[in-house]
Amino acid sequence: MTRDDATAHARAKKTDGEDKGSDKAPEQGDQGKQVPEARPLKGKTVVIDPGHNPNNRDHPDEIARLVDIGTGKKECDTTGTATNDGYAEAEFTLDLAHRVRSDLGKRGATVVFTHDGDREYGPCVDERARTGNEKKADAVVSLHADGAPTGNRGFHVILPAQVRDGEADTSAIVEPSERLGRALVDAFRGATGERPADYIDDGKGLDTRGDLGGLNLSTVPKVFLECGNMRDAEDAGLLTDPKWRGRAAQGVADGIAAYLTGKR
Repeated sequence: MTRDDATAHARAKKTDGEDKGSDKAPEQGDQGKQVPEARPLKGKTVVIDPGHNPNNRDHPDEIARLVDIGTGKKECDTTGTATNDGYAEAEFTLDLAHRVRSDLGKRGATVVFTHDGDREYGPCVDERARTGNEKKADAVVSLHADGAPTGNRGFHVILPAQVRDGEADTSAIVEPSERLGRALVDAFRGATGERPADYIDDGKGLDTRGDLGGLNLSTVPKVFLECGNMRDAEDAGLLTDPKWRGRAAQGVADGIAAYLTGKR
């Protein structure tokens, strides 16, 4: 074996060992201690609820079926809104959900979807809430984009109201959901540079509602995030930009992480 052959052979052996990961020495700190992997959300379960479903448009009768939300009856689901150029809210929420899942997974969280666009329609709003409850999620975020009149801009978070009616009882989740919501407002604004919606209450980015089954029926901390207004051209330009959606996903993940690690 020539010197060049020996060198190549040694390099090949090193490469094989790194691919397998069995012979690679652990990273060491200044004091010779092993550096722990940064997975601050290990042991936490997060449910991400991509709003609506791209297939809903093909099942108008099914999604119009009324379901109990505690305070009354509402449609199983809707088609959601879209930009003037036809980019559907349901497509946006799925794309963003995948980006958020990837980010949270790297931080150690177990991430569960309510659906992945692989159902004929739905799920209905009561089933979406049930997913978070059954998983005993530490946090649930339902991703949406608004369909407000043109000229209204910005994002906002919807919090659960105090509701005790029928199967709905939000007493235990109102306070932690508000903390989750405030963490999301701060992180989403920080990551995207966008301002809270100028058409929601006082412009602080928080709206409290008692008419949403996904919140009313939840027994774990949960909020809705309306990432922007699809009917406004400027907001639509952001929502349709993959790079912006990457920043938005970071903001969502950062907000969830801040809440779960007690930083908010």
